Amino acid sequence: MSLLSNTLAVLGIVPIIPFLLVYFIHYYVKKDKKAALLLAMDVTTLFLILAAAALFNIVFKSGFGLYLIVLVLLIAGGLIGGAQNRLKGKVDVRRLLRAVWRLAFAGTGVAYILLFLITFITYISAA
Repeated sequence: MSLLSNTLAVLGIVPIIPFLLVYFIHYYVKKDKKAALLLAMDVTTLFLILAAAALFNIVFKSGFGLYLIVLVLLIAGGLIGGAQNRLKGKVDVRRLLRAVWRLAFAGTGVAYILLFLITFITYISAA
């Protein structure tokens, strides 16, 4: 059990590892780069959300990181759903969830990099 929890901790801290693992395994099995990339993005999003939330909590010394990310995702879902409803007259829930999940990948990826750099710089300057 300790090995599993340690492995999940490393994957959560360094989200590029699950991205590369999923990408290369899927590409090796299916030989489809686009499908491998999309699946790797989808799997890595969860790790990015958790890592960005943890870094947010460290940088700002709060416990609000995960709640903030969930709030932003809910607002994005509402805006995209409203746009779909205005344009097509109905909401395609599958496309809505996929769009929000992929936006979460991009947003939390950028947030992870920025928060990691802030944490790294403050750690170096404090030493």
